[in-house]
Amino acid sequence: MKLVTVLLPEAYLEGLDELVRANMYPSRSAAIRSSVRDLLKKELWERRER
Repeated sequence: MKLVTVLLPEAYLEGLDELVRANMYPSRSAAIRSSVRDLLKKELWERRER
């Protein structure tokens, strides 16, 4: 994996922390990776299948 630095609004970080506290993700990084994967699937990969 490559390291990427991202600036996020405080509200986004609070939301990520809430997901981690709820044990939905083990870390902020895992939640962000999942979100990026879902975005790419929706916006790129599914479009290519059409």
